[in-house]
Amino acid sequence: METLREFFQFITNSEEIIQTGGLLVIVLIVFIENGLFFGFFLPGDYLLFLSGVFCGLAILKVHIFILVPAIFAAAVLGSSAGYFSGYYFGESIELKEDNLFFKKKYISRTRKYFDKYGSRTLVIARFLPIIRTFAPIMAGVVKMRIFPFMLYNVVGGGTWVFVLVCGGYYLGQHFPWIINYVHYIVIFFIAITTVTVIRGYFSAKKEIEEA
Repeated sequence: METLREFFQFITNSEEIIQTGGLLVIVLIVFIENGLFFGFFLPGDYLLFLSGVFCGLAILKVHIFILVPAIFAAAVLGSSAGYFSGYYFGESIELKEDNLFFKKKYISRTRKYFDKYGSRTLVIARFLPIIRTFAPIMAGVVKMRIFPFMLYNVVGGGTWVFVLVCGGYYLGQHFPWIINYVHYIVIFFIAITTVTVIRGYFSAKKEIEEA
């Protein structure tokens, strides 16, 4: 039990992940957190931003032109894995009978939401813990078409990686003291995007119900 507790402390500690595991562990965690349902608790935003800061400070011995493409590829492939798992195994969810926790209308509503606001969901969701993990899975469940999914998967992944990794790299190079304040910056990102998604969700829900 003690070993398991230490393992979870390690994988949720971005600074230790970067210093101990290096690029390989960073890429693996990004892949898992971006589409495998059991990875929703992993520290995606913080990990990316701190990776950029540590790269800028030369604590992480990886060139920025290797770090960015590697994390971008992991993010896109992780979301793709989530999409295909939802696409091919989501039918069992739709066949479930209504119960206290599940209603078929939730799937129907989600399908309409992805049809109308899919691009917005997949791009903004990149900046939201938990939602980032489940958005591509749900896109597969509701059978969102593969071309628009992959398009916005790439756009969302590229935006997420560029903003957090490159932003962290720039700040690490020019303002090395920023390492003491990364928690507050990540919280700011999460707060802004959360408000945006919540407003978009209720707006979409209202339009769908009125249609």
